[in-house]
Amino acid sequence: MTHFSVGEEAANVGAMLALNDDDLLTSNHRGHGQAIAKGIDLNGMMAEILGKYTGTCKGKGGSMHIADLDAGNLGANGIVGGGMGIAVGAALTQQMKKTGKIVVCFFGDGATNEGVFHEAVNMASIWNLPVIFYCINNGYGISADIKKMTNIQHIHERSAAYGIPGMFIPDGNNVIDVYEGFQKAVEHVRSGKGPVLIESVTYRWLGHSSSDPGKYRTREEVEEWKKKDPIENLRKYLLENEIASAEELDKIQEEVKEAVEASVKFAEESPFPPLESAFEDIYAD
Repeated sequence: MTHFSVGEEAANVGAMLALNDDDLLTSNHRGHGQAIAKGIDLNGMMAEILGKYTGTCKGKGGSMHIADLDAGNLGANGIVGGGMGIAVGAALTQQMKKTGKIVVCFFGDGATNEGVFHEAVNMASIWNLPVIFYCINNGYGISADIKKMTNIQHIHERSAAYGIPGMFIPDGNNVIDVYEGFQKAVEHVRSGKGPVLIESVTYRWLGHSSSDPGKYRTREEVEEWKKKDPIENLRKYLLENEIASAEELDKIQEEVKEAVEASVKFAEESPFPPLESAFEDIYAD
């Protein structure tokens, strides 16, 4: 079962562009795009999704637990809100070691009603930790409409309860808006001023997972959001402002397609983990 983030590309990529290569992130079950934007080995990620021994977690993590420590990805989490405590712990480590790195914790709107959200944000606030809590609000927690799950208009408003800044990116389908908003948050956190809660509004085109028929929303609603395609919007912007030509963009798209196809081939041809690998990586070195 795979949880796709089609339609949320700008919300993921814009955030990653504002970070340094050695900054860290924690993710959720819909974190594949974040992992790619952070620089994960594509072959390793695809092999991990197929449960192969050449995967970034040797086939033990699977689709919902993508991680790549070499790329600063501390891992996705199948538990809703499960990455929040990890992000706070990682941020505390950076603070104590004075590394200058920051941590970004990705989660969806549904996770903000989990108890760990309060615990993590509150602890990060009182300890002034270098962490950005980033809510990608796609409108639904599985089938639950966020408007029916909370009485506040916007999730970032919850920052007031913890005495930290809340930032709002109303068009999470505009990669430039996301990037510029994240730049401000990164500057705040990296300068030692403590955590920030960011909310960007976007939409997932597909169901919660590959097994979700999506009966809780109308076809018209989905089609309306597809008109706001973040990839097509960026392409149009680049062409209209003569930043890139159609030929250049087509070449990039073809290169990406080839890289993905190569990663699928690599994953399919890779071996499954041997039985004895069950006893590997049990303890941290």
